[in-house]
Amino acid sequence: MDPDRLKGKNILITGAGQGMGACNAEYFAQQGANVCLGDIDLDAAQETADRINKGGNGKAIAVRMDVTKRKDNADAVAATVDAFGMINVGLFNAGLNKPRFFMDIDEDNWDHIMTVNTKGMWLGMQETARQMIAQGKQDYPYKLINVGSVASRKPLVDVTVYCTSKYGCLALTHCGAIALAEHGITVNGYAPGVVKTPLWEQLDKDLVDIGFKEREGQAFDDLAEILALKKVSYPDDVKGTAAFLVSPESDYMTGQMIHIDGGWVIQ
Repeated sequence: MDPDRLKGKNILITGAGQGMGACNAEYFAQQGANVCLGDIDLDAAQETADRINKGGNGKAIAVRMDVTKRKDNADAVAATVDAFGMINVGLFNAGLNKPRFFMDIDEDNWDHIMTVNTKGMWLGMQETARQMIAQGKQDYPYKLINVGSVASRKPLVDVTVYCTSKYGCLALTHCGAIALAEHGITVNGYAPGVVKTPLWEQLDKDLVDIGFKEREGQAFDDLAEILALKKVSYPDDVKGTAAFLVSPESDYMTGQMIHIDGGWVIQ
């Protein structure tokens, strides 16, 4: 690992208190990046920031943010700039899921998932881009990175709203790439499959509660069986692609969504 690969990158990461967000933050900092960890659970974000500041190459701060609130997004961007001087990258990782069969979806389920996963991403992109535009063009592109999902390519009837929200993430990536290119901002994303994180572990339990699975752990076992690689992934399997999108190696990419799904979309 090159400890200077991401030096000079000041990154806001949403949903960074646990799971893939926390893993990415630590990995980026090991390579010299400064990271602002935004999460609705400030204690969790602060614990991750403390680990980074004790052993990381880059620096970290933690802020409480509700991604569904424009002011929280703007405040997180401002905190990043105040701490590190400017913002180069926004990584929009915050998301949630709550399974329902298609005919059991109600307005609360729809609004909750869509507001966090899609509206929250849009607000983060917009507020981060606003600051980047104000900073002026650089010799290298600013970067917005959206965390999508295999669910934007694989319709899943037990998580219809989640699928819809992640189709929205894909659209934001494509539309944002076109709209922001003139400002020297690229927009890309990555789409994980089945990742052993707190989100997926809760989903596994929820699928039992709605009667879609008979036992906890069955969702992981069943999904692993249909993957080309025959195994689920962990945050460490995703962090390398995330770092690539932050790094100079991806400077000429925009509007792309990279799948890290063990071969799910080709099955």
